Amino acid sequence: MRRGVYAGSFDPVTNGHLWMIEHGVQLFDEMIIAIGENPDKRYTFSQDERVAMLRETTAHLTNLRVETFENRFLVDYAREEGAHYILRGIREAADYEFERKMRYVNADLAPHIDTIFLMPPREIAEISSTMVKGLVGPQGWEGVVRQYVPTAVFERLLHWQAQG
Repeated sequence: MRRGVYAGSFDPVTNGHLWMIEHGVQLFDEMIIAIGENPDKRYTFSQDERVAMLRETTAHLTNLRVETFENRFLVDYAREEGAHYILRGIREAADYEFERKMRYVNADLAPHIDTIFLMPPREIAEISSTMVKGLVGPQGWEGVVRQYVPTAVFERLLHWQAQG
């Protein structure tokens, strides 16, 4: 079985993430979305909220499961899950440099796990969770942000902003 892992914080999930996920499920018999938890990072949405958003937005994909992991190297998590592939996205040159280095470190730790890189199309390549959260607030933000996130995420951003 070809099993792949696509990991991130997904705080929140964007249409760029969904593009990666939808292409990833075509590559693998089973794909695991692994939501990482970094104790040094401050999240906007709880781990449970991020899991719920991902499950809701990917419910139509039958060969996918959403899991969490923490305090482990991604490559170790992939090995524990029986995955032979790690899926990563590259949006710009800086991503490439970082991911290239991580690919070699991962190969040192688990030579049998391959890293596969996908490059999203230009119209969504600049979308990041940080950018989306930075757009929330000013008058008219809803019309701008709506195009970058799935409906379930947009509704949570509306609620987050209202509590703000």
